[in-house]
Amino acid sequence: MPISLDDLESHLFKCADIIRDAVDPTDYKEYILPLVYYKSISDEFEVQYEQNAEEYGEEFARRENLYDIPIVPEGYLWDDLRAVSDNVDQALNEAFDALVEENPQLQGVFRADYIDADALDDDRLGRLIEHLSQYDLDRDSVPPDMLGEAYMDLVRHFAEEEGKSGGQFFTPPHIVNLCVRLVDSFEDGMTFHDPTVGSGGMLIEAARYYREEQGGDPSKMTFTGQEINPDIAAIAKMNLSIHGLDGEIQREDSLSNPAFTNDEENELTRFDRVLANFPFSADWAKDDLQDDPYGRFDWHEKLPRADRGDYAFIMHMAKQLKRPDQDGVGGKAAILIPNGVLFRSNEDRYRKPMVNRDYVEAIVGLPDNLFQNVSIPSAILVLNTDKPEAKKDQIFFAYAGSEGFYRELSNQNELTEKGLNNIVENFRTWSDEPRISRVVGIDEIQANDYNLNVSLYVDTTEPRPDINVKEEWSELHRLQKERKSLEETIDNHLEVLNYE
Repeated sequence: MPISLDDLESHLFKCADIIRDAVDPTDYKEYILPLVYYKSISDEFEVQYEQNAEEYGEEFARRENLYDIPIVPEGYLWDDLRAVSDNVDQALNEAFDALVEENPQLQGVFRADYIDADALDDDRLGRLIEHLSQYDLDRDSVPPDMLGEAYMDLVRHFAEEEGKSGGQFFTPPHIVNLCVRLVDSFEDGMTFHDPTVGSGGMLIEAARYYREEQGGDPSKMTFTGQEINPDIAAIAKMNLSIHGLDGEIQREDSLSNPAFTNDEENELTRFDRVLANFPFSADWAKDDLQDDPYGRFDWHEKLPRADRGDYAFIMHMAKQLKRPDQDGVGGKAAILIPNGVLFRSNEDRYRKPMVNRDYVEAIVGLPDNLFQNVSIPSAILVLNTDKPEAKKDQIFFAYAGSEGFYRELSNQNELTEKGLNNIVENFRTWSDEPRISRVVGIDEIQANDYNLNVSLYVDTTEPRPDINVKEEWSELHRLQKERKSLEETIDNHLEVLNYE
């Protein structure tokens, strides 16, 4: 009987119970995610190998061009690992090394050293391998979409286990979905990029949306990302691979060392879509980038503060978008930002060119407390380098913090489907709705000294209830009569009791 998604998710997360107390919760992802990935590759390779051996014979069955997944070397199939009972940690290290040697494209994906984790002894590792052996994870047994969704759910669980630090590599799905929908209308051949890719959730959701909501084939798209944390970059690589996506994840800091460039022309690679949740108000290498070779930070002669890199990231991403005069089409970006970006007085020097160049298509204010253990107010900034004529010199403002747009969970809030649909529908139809959305001309924004705070343009206060003066006056008289009657009753009681 095929396994359900709920059962698969539960099955994978039980891996954490097996190694609980043996490693720190912040390290669960380092040891479990690679094993799940290895198991899925090994199971699918076995299926394809048997088919190829039957069709071409054993001698030719391992030819690289016969497989659309990494090739598992002889002696390192999952059952080979399962047969090991002594020095399991060493056997796992050797298996991952052999897999990378056979498939150079996996270089840097597997970073865990099972020997270094002293508490992960033969018993625990053996139980972990045996637990994962309960279900086949080949494509016939578990469709790639289901396995990918379960894998993302496992990443989410680990982010929750880590608490606040988990938010650095995982953005809640409902926020990611809103970002994707604000830059949709995808087509075959489009390129997607996330310069602070984390575990790859933005790219995964864009692919899912194209397949399930637009009926497209995400294998005809290209997905790239860059991530400064090597361990998280490895998760993103596995995530793209397990979802069957054509992707490339590079390490290093996107501001200091952008990996996607056209060095001959000294330009950044430009993309159709950029999606990102960059680290809010983080330090950046301002001094080293005063003379940026790619001309990214040209919105003002003064660069953003070294301890507040928000606009450095925004300018970087604006530069990564395609331009109609150079590429024939424009590009769009959906960027999660801290609210301060919209109104901080010393940053109006960056808002002014961003608005005057007509890059800003929309700003959506979000409820507080949407992220794992982080309550900082935030918004989504939508950039478009080729706004349609009907939207030129205008910006769509929306407020998703009203009651009904989100639900309160135990430790954070979550946008509702109804709220998401309301914002997206108003954006697509370019519609005004009281206390929810409004289209604002750039002249009004200029008159407000380029302050982009959503509450300046959308009345976010709750409406006061209408007061019926006649009814209220009647109620007051009724209460006064009731009080007088009670006072007379009390006076009578006091008189009977001889109280003066």
